Formats: sequence, C-alpha cells, structure tokens
Amino acid sequence: MRLLVRLFATLLGLAFAGAGALLALEVGWHWWRPGSGPLLVPWPRWQAGLASLGWDSYAVRVGAGVLAAAGLVLVLCALAAGNRAIRLTDPAHEVSVSTSPRSLARLVGLTVRAQDNVAGATVTASARRIRVRAKSTLETEGELRPRLLETVSALLDDVPLARRPKVSVVVDSPKDRR
Repeated sequence: MRLLVRLFATLLGLAFAGAGALLALEVGWHWWRPGSGPLLVPWPRWQAGLASLGWDSYAVRVGAGVLAAAGLVLVLCALAAGNRAIRLTDPAHEVSVSTSPRSLARLVGLTVRAQDNVAGATVTASARRIRVRAKSTLETEGELRPRLLETVSALLDDVPLARRPKVSVVVDSPKDRR
C-alpha cells in the first residue's frame, strides 16, 4: 500500500509541477507580449466558459463529486499505509519501543538459515504473522518443520514482543516429491 501512496504522491507532485510551469510560461508570455493571445493554454476561452456556469449547474456538481471521491480515495490510501511497526514491550513507563517487520523477518531468517539441513529460507513478518518458507535437500517437511517451528518459537520467546505473532513454516524438499 505504501507503494501506491508513493505513486499517487509522485503523480500529484508532477501534475502540480507541470501546472506551475505552464502558469509561469503563460504569465511570462503575457508580460512579454500583453496584446497577443495565450502561448499554450487557451485560458481566455476557459474563463469565458467558466463565467457562464453557475454553482448549481450539472457540470459543477459532477466536478465536485469527482474531486470529493478522489480526495476520499487518497485519504483512505494514506490511512491504510499507516505505520506498520511491531510493538515491543516497553522497558519503562515513558519509553515505547518498536521494530520494523523487515528487521524481525531478518532476525528470524538468520536464525532459520543457521539451522542444519536448511539450504535457504524466505521470511515475511508482520505484527500478526510470521511466514517462513525454508528449502532443504536432505530432510523432508515432516522432519524439518517441527524443528524450525521450535527454533522460531524459542527466538520469539527471547524477543520482547508486546503481542506474539502466529508462526507458519513451510518446507520445500525434493524428498517430499518422490
């Protein structure tokens, strides 16, 4: 979701920058040649068209509805992209501590990859769930999965998390395919 918000912010910034550049060009052109017509933007025709509209016209209402809907979408995207920090237990009353999902995933990934017979692992973490996908060429899922669950659980016991996430472990092993 943060990618979507960043994309919206970039596009909106580029649109405002483009509109500002066009405005600067039009103003400079009008100062340089006051009697000539507009350079790029037909603003006198737009001004005449907008002057004929009233506040109760259909086009104004539709435009207001579209702008309100676009604003609501932007607000909802910004709220959904809120802080994804994982809360840790507070060491003191005045101190609050948190970590990022990426750093928790790195910690779990390092611990899982350090285990015997693990060829590789990918880990995704959030405040509610940790997903581990490990690869092994020497052990089956039935042999390795309980050990990895125990290892991750022991690690989470050592990390002072305010709320313990659910852990899921999947092992990809060529031995299971035989």
